[in-house]
Amino acid sequence: MGTPMTVGRVATWLTTKRLRAQGIVLALCLWSVYLWNIAAPGQLDRAGNLKGADFLHFYTLGSLALAHRGADLYDPQTQMELAAQRVPAAAGIRFLPLYPPQVSILFAPFARLSYLWALALWLTLSALIYGLCCFTVWRVCPHLRNYKFTILILALAFPPFWHLIAWGQTSALALVCFTLAFFALRSQHEFLSGLAFGCLIFKPQLGLAAALVFLLTLRWKIIAGALLSASAELIVAWLFYGSGPLREWMLVLFNIPHTLSLLEPKPYQTHCLRTFWTMLLPWPSASFGLYVISALLLSGLTVACWRHRVQLPLSLPLRYSALLFAAVLLAPHLTVYDLAILAPAFLLLAEWIVTHSDATTSRLKLLLCFAFVLPLVAPITRWTHLQLSVPVMAALLYEIWTAGRKSVLVTNQSD
Repeated sequence: MGTPMTVGRVATWLTTKRLRAQGIVLALCLWSVYLWNIAAPGQLDRAGNLKGADFLHFYTLGSLALAHRGADLYDPQTQMELAAQRVPAAAGIRFLPLYPPQVSILFAPFARLSYLWALALWLTLSALIYGLCCFTVWRVCPHLRNYKFTILILALAFPPFWHLIAWGQTSALALVCFTLAFFALRSQHEFLSGLAFGCLIFKPQLGLAAALVFLLTLRWKIIAGALLSASAELIVAWLFYGSGPLREWMLVLFNIPHTLSLLEPKPYQTHCLRTFWTMLLPWPSASFGLYVISALLLSGLTVACWRHRVQLPLSLPLRYSALLFAAVLLAPHLTVYDLAILAPAFLLLAEWIVTHSDATTSRLKLLLCFAFVLPLVAPITRWTHLQLSVPVMAALLYEIWTAGRKSVLVTNQSD
């Protein structure tokens, strides 16, 4: 733990005019481009794309729920035709239906509105959810409270948040789940944290790392809570539609390996280990093998951060940050907007950096900066085939583990 003088010296990285200026410039560039693009009248933006393109899928699912058409939840052709009827500018847009049936029920109220009003409402709610999650995490970081303007600017400039709004996606809901789970763990309510993790069943790939970590560390209260809330979501779908759509959803999940080309039309916008190796190597067997090996290694590091029950090797902020980065890296499929779940990790690690001073802290600070901006340059991966954000996040996970080991050594020496 650094002395007050050290803390003050290290904290200057949050308060420099250069950092604020860079954040302001980035935020202005991102949001001015977005606002200019969607300011075009009608359902299409200035580039000729449907506004909030991914939201069309949820709007269509909500329309099916209103009509109680559970049999069409996994029929892409029927959904394309319905989308064209409700949103004429969406003619020809086709989605691969992968979400569990209960997602359609959530979006049924939005489907009662016209598309643009429903989109505006959803984007407003997503922005409010993101802001509230960032605010609540920031409030429990005492050494960041004096830098609220800097934090606000960086939260607005966070590229995954921009993508979340631009695409009209549902990652804000996943961010809520992870934020609630963090506060439940912080209050030592493991069962409640499990309830929050289980709600990720609507995006099950994001819960893979948590499932592995808590199974291997025998956190049975968390597992029980997760099973309960996940089951509750699926029961809601069963009560509303019957068992048919749930069976179809399971079949769709088992068939995913054969539909990846449709699921990932823009692989350069994905940020997980699997697609990192897939883009880098043209041989499927080799890329899959390296994905498995690297996933096992990073899983081992994350489990090591959580393995002790009584004398914890890491503070919760470090352990939870490791879990969030593992959730991103281990996910079989993860697009840039899902990186929004990392917002708490950036805040928690910034708090750690402010209160510590050593070589590991310096490396963490540098890697955090790279992880923040690299999603912006992801399109160059179309030519380089190297998604730089993935090795940077893997390095961050390693440095978190290293920081935890050093913390344990210091604690043992003081004892």
